[in-house]
Amino acid sequence: MKYILYIVILLPACLFSQDNIKGMIMEANEKKEHIGLAGANVYWLNTEVGSVTDLDGSFTIPYKPDYKKLVISYIGFKTDTISITEPKMIHHWLQPTDNLDEITVTSRKQTTSKSYFQAENVIRVSSDELLKAACCNLSESFETNPSIDVNFADAVTGTKQIKMLGLTSPYILIATENIPSIRGASQAFGLSFIPGTWVESIQITKGAGSVVNGYESIAGQINAELVKPSTDDKLFVNFYGASSERLELNTHINTKVSNKWHTGFYLHGNTHNKKHDVNDDGFLDMPLYNQINIMNRWQYTNTEKGFVSFINFKFLNDEKQTGQVNFNPDKDKLTANSWGSEIDTKRYEVSAKLGYVNPEIPWQSIGVQTAFSSHKQQSYFGINQYHITQNSLYANAIYNSIISDSRHKIKTGISYTYDHYDEFLEAQNLDSNYKRTERSAGAFFEYNFDNLEKLNLTAGLRIDNHNLLGTFVTPRLHARYTPWEKSALRVSFGRGKRSANIFAENQSMFSTSRTINILNTGGKIYGLDPEIAWNYGVSFLQGFNLFGRKADVTLDYYKTDFKNQIVVDYENPQEVNFYNLDGKSYANSFQLEFNYNAFEHFDLRTAYKYYDVKTDYNVGKLEKPLMPTHRLFANVSYETGKEDNGSHWKFDATFNWLGSQRFSSTATNPIQYQLPERTPTVGTLNAQITKVFSPKFELYLGGENITNVRQSNPILGADDPFGSNFDTNFVYGPIFGSMYYAGLRFKIK
Repeated sequence: MKYILYIVILLPACLFSQDNIKGMIMEANEKKEHIGLAGANVYWLNTEVGSVTDLDGSFTIPYKPDYKKLVISYIGFKTDTISITEPKMIHHWLQPTDNLDEITVTSRKQTTSKSYFQAENVIRVSSDELLKAACCNLSESFETNPSIDVNFADAVTGTKQIKMLGLTSPYILIATENIPSIRGASQAFGLSFIPGTWVESIQITKGAGSVVNGYESIAGQINAELVKPSTDDKLFVNFYGASSERLELNTHINTKVSNKWHTGFYLHGNTHNKKHDVNDDGFLDMPLYNQINIMNRWQYTNTEKGFVSFINFKFLNDEKQTGQVNFNPDKDKLTANSWGSEIDTKRYEVSAKLGYVNPEIPWQSIGVQTAFSSHKQQSYFGINQYHITQNSLYANAIYNSIISDSRHKIKTGISYTYDHYDEFLEAQNLDSNYKRTERSAGAFFEYNFDNLEKLNLTAGLRIDNHNLLGTFVTPRLHARYTPWEKSALRVSFGRGKRSANIFAENQSMFSTSRTINILNTGGKIYGLDPEIAWNYGVSFLQGFNLFGRKADVTLDYYKTDFKNQIVVDYENPQEVNFYNLDGKSYANSFQLEFNYNAFEHFDLRTAYKYYDVKTDYNVGKLEKPLMPTHRLFANVSYETGKEDNGSHWKFDATFNWLGSQRFSSTATNPIQYQLPERTPTVGTLNAQITKVFSPKFELYLGGENITNVRQSNPILGADDPFGSNFDTNFVYGPIFGSMYYAGLRFKIK
């Protein structure tokens, strides 16, 4: 193993050619900062040998002793010719010219964008897109994005679960600034632990992601970039209140400590202490909760020496209570007097990122990421208890460079992950203690070829050694080809492997009367084998003009084929069974998306999705429960022109329609506790209006589920919660009905 690491780390040093000259072209300024000029022409005088600078201003050009004069030109700058006597590094600053007539070009930045040039199928979501909805936390940040499906996980905890390509969030690598963050113990509730106002942007990658971020990704990757102390507002205050009597406050305070240091203090608090039972089933429609979330963030930037770093300290305390309306935890906890649940979570995180870009060789950089987290959840569900503690350490070192010229880029490095789990259960038919330690060390290499015009290809390979999963190889490939103007044809494939945390990822099963069974044991994690899957995808993006306005259409098809999966089987209404896959399990996802700027400041986004998700259960091949085959999505947004003082209006509306979904079987229940085979269809409408009074102050008013759609019987056996037919997992639509909210945002730049 150590020889493989040596090869991966030292390989780039052996790949540089001596017949090239490398350099960087920059915009001249008083401080001579390294602000690269992308697209500058660099060529040898009286020859056809030339190059074009990369996005950071770097270039590589072939060299011969006969070449003496290097010409550098860029529109809006004075053309320079410099003498070259020997191959060496070139740093050159171009002077702006004053001879050009002034031209003002205006363009409206898209809140959600896709690249025509990148190999990976990435959707970039900006902070402006997040403001189209209340976005109180990350789980609520995808309501206006058709690539992510948002559903309630069960009828009591109020937890929103996301899905992509027909698979739930455990199959998605969810990271914060490229450090995996929502995993293990935090899978069930972790998305609600990242406040929406802390998020600067989100990158959604469909299909197998980069090997740089690990081996666990199967359906895709979601990365949330947080606001930066150096660019965020000096003071930001966001207050939110809803008709459900949910209240929330977000405060950001950012300070410049010195020329190189900035720091930010971020406080998030939300509370809901009003009991609601709209459907009169005796259970709360949404939990009671209180959350305090604090982050202190430090940023160091030294452009002269090429260093940038971030250090984060986070603390979270989250308390939830749910269950029957008359439940009193002081006297009813863990008794049969009244069914109730409490989920208390404390989480500590420390993370650091260090980046170094060599000022003399700007295409070479080194990045180091480290993070430690301690997650402790204590909870009970009726008379079932579940506690979990997870301590994790993550480290990743990445080296970036080029081979020969900037068309050939490489990334290589090593990573280490440590997780210790301590779980306590008091439930039927299970041991009370489950402890395990997982350690993995790996090395990766990723090559990218990009000629900008026609082809972009990224091929990656990583080798990992895991104390429970063994030694294994993870290949990933992404390619983009441009057959004609404004088009991008992408293909991808990759392998993912993960250990399933069956209790933490399926906590809703504790809110049932089902017996929990782990079958065909013999594996090293809960007696089960690791999950392994291959993901294949093809995507086509075409931009065009429709009636003189910009439009684009995207067609995606992805297939996930499991070689082993931990099957979560609810087909016996008195049991939930976990076992290794014996047969086939796959998820086919097709999406057609159309975006259109119909007229000035008016955008339309529509999508249709088809899912074919099936698994071989012990009783035969079946559709995955509560996964609609058909989905429709539509979003419209309009923004008025800005007045001289910056005031304007914003309007946004989103419609989601879900086709019928299969219920897991209830055929053996008494007739009063039986459900039909499929759910009815569901359509919901959300809308928001924002009045921006100035760059400093704005008010917003919105509504969720304006059509007041409600599921009438979300809890099976609600009349007898300690009986044998109690189940809270049959949720396919909203429970509470319409909900309206208002809020304000105040900021000082």
